[in-house]
Amino acid sequence: MSDLLVNIDVPAIEPAIAFYTRAFGLRVGRRFGGAFVELLGAAAPIYLLEKPAGSAPATGAPPRDYRRHWTPVHLDFVVDDLEAAARRAQEAGAVPEADIEVFAWGRMLRLADPFGHGVCLLQFSGRGYDEIATPD
Repeated sequence: MSDLLVNIDVPAIEPAIAFYTRAFGLRVGRRFGGAFVELLGAAAPIYLLEKPAGSAPATGAPPRDYRRHWTPVHLDFVVDDLEAAARRAQEAGAVPEADIEVFAWGRMLRLADPFGHGVCLLQFSGRGYDEIATPD
């Protein structure tokens, strides 16, 4: 495997660009017509894909719904200052879903973006995840 790309379905591209650039400090890379854009500034490029609510994501799958939903795959943004990052994300439209949680590896805040996707802000402390890593 050579690269990892992150794709996020959104109901409208311009509000999604505005949110992700303002909330997480990402920047627009390439545009691919009006409904597909690359965001840079994270460890992997993030592609926003405009997909209308109600459209089918795959044969047999329920239609897209941008109300808050659960998914086993979500984004974690690692930040240096959790409170500042939380303020920026909330000012851009993110909704906190819990208080800041403290763990042996650092602190975390769970949020929802304006399109129903869960995202987390992580601030590592000490050795980060190495604080809880176990030997094989």
